[in-house]
Amino acid sequence: MESKPTSVPAMAKQVGNADDQWSWVEPSVWTERMLAALVMGVKGGKWFSLMDKVYCQRNLQSAFTAVKRNKGAGGVDHQTIEMFENDLERNLQRLERQLKDGTYSPKAVRRVTIPKPGSKEGRPLGIPCVSERVVQGALRHVIEPIFELEFSTHSYGFRPGRSCKAALRRVDGLLKGGNTVVVDADLKSYFDTIPHDKLLAKVQEKVADGRVIELIEKFLKQEVMEGSRTWTPEEGSPQGAVLSPLLSNLYLNPLDHLMAASGFEMVRYADDFVILCRDRVEAERALSLVRMWTGEAGLTLHPEKTKIVDVTQREKFSFLGYEFGKRSRWPRKKSLTKLKDAIRAKTHRNNGKSLDETIQSVNVTLKGWFEYFKHSSKSTFPKVDGWVRMRLRSILRKRQGRKGHGYGRDHQRWPDAFFVKHGLYSLTAARVKAVNPLKR
Repeated sequence: MESKPTSVPAMAKQVGNADDQWSWVEPSVWTERMLAALVMGVKGGKWFSLMDKVYCQRNLQSAFTAVKRNKGAGGVDHQTIEMFENDLERNLQRLERQLKDGTYSPKAVRRVTIPKPGSKEGRPLGIPCVSERVVQGALRHVIEPIFELEFSTHSYGFRPGRSCKAALRRVDGLLKGGNTVVVDADLKSYFDTIPHDKLLAKVQEKVADGRVIELIEKFLKQEVMEGSRTWTPEEGSPQGAVLSPLLSNLYLNPLDHLMAASGFEMVRYADDFVILCRDRVEAERALSLVRMWTGEAGLTLHPEKTKIVDVTQREKFSFLGYEFGKRSRWPRKKSLTKLKDAIRAKTHRNNGKSLDETIQSVNVTLKGWFEYFKHSSKSTFPKVDGWVRMRLRSILRKRQGRKGHGYGRDHQRWPDAFFVKHGLYSLTAARVKAVNPLKR
């Protein structure tokens, strides 16, 4: 019989030092003694007695704060975050009681399909009820540090202190270092096809609290309400659920370590990953290894979207919104489409707002987009700037009783300098400042 680790005193000192490498963890859950045990290792390598930390009132309160910060729509019960907060104390006490006595049962997930830029296919999104998001957040606070310790350095998605930009920098560095033959992999419907039994087995490698395992299983098997149809999933972890990013990283973690141990340079962000190799032979070996692992894991590589690309041969690959070539990168077509859709929504010719108000709203979108895509090829930005000005000229034409888009003599009526005077954000000028700070 496996022995349990020493229990943690109820009044143990809480973590609060911002300089601590674990400063991101929930302090109402993870004491300094628990974190020391995490780093040094617990007996048997498994964690017992975690459920009481899940339903701790301070943990539930912290989880609600995160739910409120992230906003989001209501679930099948139509309860909004504001409605939940109006009776917050009673709602949290109810969740605590249900989790403590084992009567907690999550409501169905409301499933919707959201547009997928550049594709006729939609993207399925699960919307749990507010109470379910709170419980999942509290559960994540408890188990995330346990698994985070085991995650690979080349996994960047939905992890503390990591980001898309860090993943992109890694890809850029590998390309410049000569890793120019790339395995561009795509897992087909990954979030909807994760096998429940194998995923739970991965959780049980570190967590021995049966009540926590049961709670995770309840979330995996939550009913899904899609329109008028309700069904129970036999596999997968719905996108939109608070736990899904952690569980998806956990399931792909063995692949991360397999590729690293085999000497391959893989960069992964959630289910999106590329492997950067020195030559095609190495790339073929890497892809073969990935095919073998995914087959054993019950996953499928998309037959059309998974390919080997040699950027020295004018081929390109996509990763995290960018297209990568031999010496440059630029926004992929879907990224540009998404930007233009956002600008179109703000520049209807009969929007009724003043030009200055419209420009202020457009600037918010342009600044956010530039912050992510500022490392694109310089030829990207003048084209987008010109297209934005065309949208604004079309508004001015409409107000003069003329039809059509801004063109021809409109460039003399409202030259580029006119929009500069009105404060329109210029992507081209922003790039110049980013490249040469002295020109700021």
